[in-house]
Amino acid sequence: MNTTISISKETRNKIKEFGSKGQSYDEIVLNLYKSARERQLHDLLFSEENTSEVKDALERAKKQWHV
Repeated sequence: MNTTISISKETRNKIKEFGSKGQSYDEIVLNLYKSARERQLHDLLFSEENTSEVKDALERAKKQWHV
């Protein structure tokens, strides 16, 4: 089942830049989505926010588990 979405010609042309000859807009948008998800995962995995040194994490774990 297909759905129609309304976008401006400007947006359509920008999306088209990411496609290859013969690709449908559905394929182009799906590839953009996959790329965005991969980037989100990359950013999450390589973020240094809320991280600590391994030695500090081990020390906290030892204290928590009374090792």
